[in-house]
Amino acid sequence: MYRKQPGKECVISFIYVISFIGMLMVYTANSSILLASEQNSTIQTPIANTTMNDMFGVSEIYPTKENGREWYLNMNNPLNDSLFSITFEPNITRQIDGSWRISDTNSSYSNPQIRMNVDTSSGLELWRDVEMTGYIKIISINPSSSNSNFTDSMNSTKNSSTLASKSLAADESEIEDIAWYARGGKRNDEVPCEGTAYFGGLHPDGTVSWKKSIWWTGGYTEDRINQKVLNEEMIGKWIGWKVIMYNVEIGNTTAVKMESYLDIHNNGNWSKVTDLIDSGGWYARTSNEEFYSAQCGKPKDYIVTNSGPIATFRADNMVLDFKDLSIREIQAPSNIRIASVNTL
Repeated sequence: MYRKQPGKECVISFIYVISFIGMLMVYTANSSILLASEQNSTIQTPIANTTMNDMFGVSEIYPTKENGREWYLNMNNPLNDSLFSITFEPNITRQIDGSWRISDTNSSYSNPQIRMNVDTSSGLELWRDVEMTGYIKIISINPSSSNSNFTDSMNSTKNSSTLASKSLAADESEIEDIAWYARGGKRNDEVPCEGTAYFGGLHPDGTVSWKKSIWWTGGYTEDRINQKVLNEEMIGKWIGWKVIMYNVEIGNTTAVKMESYLDIHNNGNWSKVTDLIDSGGWYARTSNEEFYSAQCGKPKDYIVTNSGPIATFRADNMVLDFKDLSIREIQAPSNIRIASVNTL
């Protein structure tokens, strides 16, 4: 007659638990998922296996959509491209390593103010679900210049909300940062409602963030995430920066997923440093009076689900070298799950 030995079932259960924990630790150790968090609805995606490379040999996080649009910088002559332009007439010079340097522009209130734009010609797909990639080397940080000349030159008869918007636009260019953005068109007074965008920002102090623009210039939000992920010097070294955005469906809401990645050692190893979703509730920071004065027909927490003809590689108040810039329309992942971000 079989008789249960006291405690045997507990021992067996304990062994199963230990085995499960061990397998979980092995899986986690080999997983490419990093941690990321944010105060808005936070969704998380596993980092894709980067087995595919683009034409520069740079790893892709997500594959290009079938028949999707791709753009690559002409490294022999960037300006020999009808879709590529650099605002404010910059001086660019080729470096010994084949990269290009922007050292000055003719902008009167930023030194320099860099806007490298990739446009869309007739018949081409507009930029929406994109992976923007490139390598930059910060040569020097320029002191933020005063925008007093800019605001003083404004016509004094213009109303206070317009002046406030212009001052805000000038303030935006006073931050030392790299901010790549897409999902909009021109950003000027003539068509302010075209100025929608999500900005994936990287600052020389190692801070990363995201910002949204619902119209130019009175539709900017406050930064989200805005956390320090690097504790090492960025100046004088090549760094890879990726900004990714794509639409996702959450219940009955079309939301936007944003991710950014760093190749901090210029060795092809990408680490996710931000993971954020905009599903509403991310409001423009201006007053209601100013925000609605543009009459763009958008709510103050508009989710920028639209596409746009222009994607831009932006930097302010720094001299930098750049190379291997690219933009691809990606196949957005279908499986989304919660995760988080580590500092590097």
